[in-house]
Amino acid sequence: MKEAQLLEKIITSDLLPSKEKVFKRGELLQEVNSIANEVFVIIEGAVQVIFHDKEEYIIRLGYKNSIIAAIPAFFYDTPTNLSIEAIRTCRAKVIKKKDFDQIIETHPEFQKGLQYLLVDLIRQQSEREIDLLINSPKERIRRVMERSPQLFQEVPLKYIATYLRMSPETLSRILKS
Repeated sequence: MKEAQLLEKIITSDLLPSKEKVFKRGELLQEVNSIANEVFVIIEGAVQVIFHDKEEYIIRLGYKNSIIAAIPAFFYDTPTNLSIEAIRTCRAKVIKKKDFDQIIETHPEFQKGLQYLLVDLIRQQSEREIDLLINSPKERIRRVMERSPQLFQEVPLKYIATYLRMSPETLSRILKS
């Protein structure tokens, strides 16, 4: 079984207790400075993960079938400098960290799924960092469209623009050309 299928099996497993919750636009799934003890599987809607420093930066966007958590605080049981906010009404499966950890520990076959998730997250983050460092705005848009074409159907353009470190006007102008 492929790693992605193993991960999906973990998330959809009846062995893994979860609850479904609806978050209204603007509602926080995770607050900054709180302990990150939940993982969210987005069923519908969209969310943004925001890094808080002197300014706020969107570092990740999530939509249908995305797995979102305030990493690395999720793995280290520490307060997070990230918040997760619904940017469209969002329905999510909420999984407690203790339940997630327990299923990984008691079902070794799911460890490959978790490993896949972490490796893929590192790949995504590396690609994004490179895009922001060396690519032009036009190239950033092209690459994100290749990686995540669904993003442009699920997330409002103003959030995508901020995520790509450009103004909404620049994004709109490039998309029209």
